Amino acid sequence: MTVRIERLVTSGQFSLDGGTWDVENNVWIVGDEREVIVIDAAHDAEAIARAVDDRRLSAIVCTHAHNDHIDAAPALADLTGATIWLHPDDLPLWRMTHPDREPDRHLADGQVLETAGADLTVLHTPGHAPGAVCLYDPGLGTVFTGDTLFQGGPGATGRSFSHFPTIIDSIRDRLLTLPPQTKVLTGHGDPTTIGAEAPHLEEWIKRGH
Repeated sequence: MTVRIERLVTSGQFSLDGGTWDVENNVWIVGDEREVIVIDAAHDAEAIARAVDDRRLSAIVCTHAHNDHIDAAPALADLTGATIWLHPDDLPLWRMTHPDREPDRHLADGQVLETAGADLTVLHTPGHAPGAVCLYDPGLGTVFTGDTLFQGGPGATGRSFSHFPTIIDSIRDRLLTLPPQTKVLTGHGDPTTIGAEAPHLEEWIKRGH
């Protein structure tokens, strides 16, 4: 069966350091007609469950633990029986949103998540958050970057738990080494490619995102 990637956009709020902002998040559903995983269960567990429909949801993979990427994860897991995966370096952020519910499994750099024909390699890419990860499938020619890399530059690093030099190192060493034609599917906004973003690295450093 053919692996496909579906995008669902959900709306809600991001809160950190005493501020709250309205946001729209990309929820990625990856799999085939029988089984899928969800990347970043944002805001609306019931809407995500409807998009999954009658397929088996085997995993909810969190690219990082800012509340807007994980707020619906426990409810979606309860609805579907799916397992929640998170890099352990983001547990302090996770517990700010879900103090009474731990993730089920820990992501590790280099780990491969196999489901419904997809093989997603975990790339630990700290900077936006300590436990931020990207998920790369060479067969699909796609990397899911969460909030590490967007169309036009790195994710924000102006708040707690973030660090600009670290995100630049992550992007340079882990993402810009991927094939230029690799599709970049982000946590917010429109997709891009590695080739479109790679020439701008020095510009980003000078701008000091």
